[in-house]
Amino acid sequence: MSIKYGLLALLQRGTMYGYQLRTSFEESTGGTWPLNIGQVYTTLSRLERDDLVRSLPEHDGGQRPYEITDAGRAELATWFATPIGRGDRPRDELAIKLALALTTPGVDVPGIIQAQRTATMRMLQEYTRMKQRTAGPADLSWRLVLESMIFQAEAEVRWLDHCEASLARHAPLPTPPPATAPETVHDKEKTA
Repeated sequence: MSIKYGLLALLQRGTMYGYQLRTSFEESTGGTWPLNIGQVYTTLSRLERDDLVRSLPEHDGGQRPYEITDAGRAELATWFATPIGRGDRPRDELAIKLALALTTPGVDVPGIIQAQRTATMRMLQEYTRMKQRTAGPADLSWRLVLESMIFQAEAEVRWLDHCEASLARHAPLPTPPPATAPETVHDKEKTA
């Protein structure tokens, strides 16, 4: 998800200024995607340029609220209605790391897999503890984000198991020493 659509979705709820948007974004994602306030204002500037939001007059405290426009509502509705394709997601850094490790001499690929599995299992345990502490319908958006992270971590562990098994299947077999032919009577006569 881009910040653009996150901010549009939040503005669909009502007018907000930058810091409110940042706080609401982080609350909606359970703090899994912390935003820099500069990202918020840069994105708001682009959204305003593209007529998807409009800024309102500043409040007494100098805060400028923003509201979504009809064009912004239409853009948001299209985004919500459009499935996310695999090609639209960011590249998987772990898959790229392992692919490069396999082709780089001297890299301990099994060690990378084990270190990643350990880190992922720790995160999975932490997510599970967080899920147990989350209760109530008010926490549903955070719970869904958390469950997505749990499922992704579980899938990553399964994939790492698959990588480890693939390495074992495709590891080059040790080269046996050259075979020596059994000594014949003729060979014994030559050396005598």
